[in-house]
Amino acid sequence: MAALVRKEQNNQDVDTCDIPSYVSEFVEKEIGNDLKSLKKLGKLIEQLTENKAKLEEQVLTISSEVPKRIQNALKNAEDSKKFLSQLLEKETLLFSSINSHLLTAQPWMDELGVSISQIEEIERHLAYLKWISQIEELSDNIQQYLMTNNVPEAATTLVSMAQLDIKLQESSCSHLLSFVRSTVKFWHKILKDKLTCDFEEVLTQLHWPFIGPPQPQNVGLSKITGTPEVYSNLETLFCQLLKLQTSDELLTEPKQLPEKYSLPASPLVILPIQIMLTPLQKRFRYHFSGNRQTNVISKPEWYLTQVLMWIGNHARFLDEKIQPILDKVGSSVNARLEFSRALMMLVLEKLAADIPCLLYDDSLFCHLVDEVLLFERELQSVHGYPSSFPSCMHILSEETCFQRWLTMERKFALQKMDSMLSSEAAWVSQYKDITDVDEMKVPDCAETFMTLLLVITDRYKNLPTASRKLQFLELQKDLVDDFRIRLTQVMKEETRASLAFRYCAILNAVNYIATVLADWADNVFFLQLQQAALEVLAESKALSTLQLGQLASMESSVFDDMINLLERLKLDMLTRQVDHIFRDIKDAAKLYTKESIKEACIVLNLNVGSALLLKDVLQSATEESTATAALNELGIYKLAPQDVEILLNLRTNWPNTGK
Repeated sequence: MAALVRKEQNNQDVDTCDIPSYVSEFVEKEIGNDLKSLKKLGKLIEQLTENKAKLEEQVLTISSEVPKRIQNALKNAEDSKKFLSQLLEKETLLFSSINSHLLTAQPWMDELGVSISQIEEIERHLAYLKWISQIEELSDNIQQYLMTNNVPEAATTLVSMAQLDIKLQESSCSHLLSFVRSTVKFWHKILKDKLTCDFEEVLTQLHWPFIGPPQPQNVGLSKITGTPEVYSNLETLFCQLLKLQTSDELLTEPKQLPEKYSLPASPLVILPIQIMLTPLQKRFRYHFSGNRQTNVISKPEWYLTQVLMWIGNHARFLDEKIQPILDKVGSSVNARLEFSRALMMLVLEKLAADIPCLLYDDSLFCHLVDEVLLFERELQSVHGYPSSFPSCMHILSEETCFQRWLTMERKFALQKMDSMLSSEAAWVSQYKDITDVDEMKVPDCAETFMTLLLVITDRYKNLPTASRKLQFLELQKDLVDDFRIRLTQVMKEETRASLAFRYCAILNAVNYIATVLADWADNVFFLQLQQAALEVLAESKALSTLQLGQLASMESSVFDDMINLLERLKLDMLTRQVDHIFRDIKDAAKLYTKESIKEACIVLNLNVGSALLLKDVLQSATEESTATAALNELGIYKLAPQDVEILLNLRTNWPNTGK
């Protein structure tokens, strides 16, 4: 306790800088009560003297350096203050000088500003007059060219005028814009009417349009008769009409269907093709609008077939006579596609008008969709119509129409599933008698179901947007799940006979569907849909980072959920079969637990020679030990010799001895 008190007092002495107490503690710590420790005293004094010298040196150094630093800092501060004061004086003088100069120059600036404004206004007036003069000059030139019947130069000059119109689009001079536009419109109409009249006359000489049956490809343009002069005039007029394209695009408002159809933007059809299409457009509207007998809402194939026929009839002429003209002038337009694109607009207008009238008639609507899909398939495969162009699929993709289509696809698919599962041949393979063709023993219902899914894919694969395709994909996945549930229900009815024909057929169906879906997952079309689904899910944050990574790296597929469920059902069914087989084997084996039917197997499986030799030994043996020894050599220990003879007599592969 006394030691603790002394320690606490010593600590307090150090804190309060009580030097005597601190020294006494230091001496007691270093020397203590041991007199022998006094020999350390000299070394301690020497060490303390050295420490004292170091401390004095540090104090002297600091006391000599600090005043110098402070003095330098004060000098710098004074210099900075003096420099700042000088700058402020200069700033005051300069500010005063500038104000004085501005006051003196203000009257001059006011006068100069007025003059500058006047000059700018005069320049604007001059530019305005120059524009008017330029337009009038071009207009006069066109007039002069037309008076001398120089239509090509007149058309070229009109192109220049149209380009001026385009340059002035950003101008706020509304009257000037109106003047340019009206002038362009005036001369465009005159030139267009003149060239159109001449162009139509040439087309008439060529018996355009070709509305008869399409000519065989191996026959030349036999019905398209025309002299070289006619074709030369055709080329000349076509090129002159092409020159009017710029002004035609300025003056003609492109005809557009409502925004709900989301048609891709497409340029105006080139003017000469427009003129060539005029008689066909008249025929189409005459036959397929109003109260004409050919305008039957239940027969969309009539106008769809007619358009395909027109495209086919004119394909060779467009390729062989029109396309070279476009290539010659350096145009990137494809004559046949331009012709098809213009005719397609007639079809799209007709579809948009007819669909609301039959949307809720199941039969008519389904017929329309079927005919449209056939039309689209032929248009793309036979005539090379690009999917990026406006097409009937854009009309079918409109929200109301699309949802109706999706509903009908689901309805008829479910009906087809009911029919295929209730068929007498539902669980029988179509190729049951041809083993090389159907190793998987696929029942008819499974093969028909996968064909149904394949047909649905073929119907929706040309939809213009990924979002619409994904909705059809969800329909297919729903149908797979529905079919799996139906298979499960039938399987449960057959559980007691897990080795029976129907149970095995169901297992084959499950295995086949899972295998085909796994193959489809590697198809380019479904890989593209997987990428589209990935983008949608990433935006909605519906999946974890891990799941998104698996989709992005193609470790999983759009059918994974369905495949996993089918594989689980397959494993469950196989497990039931294995359990059933083991149970049957166990039950059957119980009958043989007391039988020796192993030693009997040895007897029955002996080679013919060995069996004959054994038979002779058993028959000739006088003692039982001899027969037993012979049997033991063969591994027979439990069967009696008499039983072995009976078994030998049961063999059917004895050699023919002639008896």
